[in-house]
Amino acid sequence: MRTKLIMGNWKMNGSHALVKELIPAIQAGLKDAPVDLAICPPYPYLSAVKNKLNQSEIGLGAQDLSSHENGAYTGEVSASMLVDMGCQYVIIGHSERRQYHGETDKLVAEKCLLAHKAGLIPVVCVGETKQQRGQEETEAVVSRQLAAILEACSEQDLLKTIIAYEPVWAIGTGLAATAEQVQAVHAFLRKELAKCSDSVAKTVKILYGGSVKSANADELMQLPDVDGALIGGAALVADEFIKIAWAAATASS
Repeated sequence: MRTKLIMGNWKMNGSHALVKELIPAIQAGLKDAPVDLAICPPYPYLSAVKNKLNQSEIGLGAQDLSSHENGAYTGEVSASMLVDMGCQYVIIGHSERRQYHGETDKLVAEKCLLAHKAGLIPVVCVGETKQQRGQEETEAVVSRQLAAILEACSEQDLLKTIIAYEPVWAIGTGLAATAEQVQAVHAFLRKELAKCSDSVAKTVKILYGGSVKSANADELMQLPDVDGALIGGAALVADEFIKIAWAAATASS
């Protein structure tokens, strides 16, 4: 099995005190663990997290980027700025951005292209709402969201893209999709990626996000088409994050 990736999305949480406490604890708890790791704090703490990581192999990521390269766009943060801050990853199209900021599939695809142009690895989020799942529209929704990326990006860019399946109804709700539901959507996404090429389908990592915690991590990380996790709330608790990462490491071995 290939190495899995565990990413912590702090969302709009954080402080210098949290950075000082959490990063060293994660580094100590996951020393030599055979798993890829990345932390995605809010913009103001990127520098602090980078400094605490101190040349470690843990990656740094941002939670979003502007759809503009530069210019008179007050409050925006460009891809090149994120690279300048030391980021390797950027989350794009998170359901909260789609829901609260009206981000469309087209805009998400444009941001994906800008991330690639700057040398960032985009982590593109897809997922359905509770209503859409109830109406059996899950595959149609994630297929549409993914199609925008497949149409906009070259095969070479796609090979350096990460997909994160996050059912909206399971994000921060305490509700987790069953292992069967997760595997079914991940396998479907893998099939959709194969429309580009077998290489893309085999290479692209598909992460799961949606109330991932230590209690369900072992089962989720063992699923054949799950290549890791994008973690929200549990990423703010060192013990939880460490246990999830070790579950992924064990599954990879």
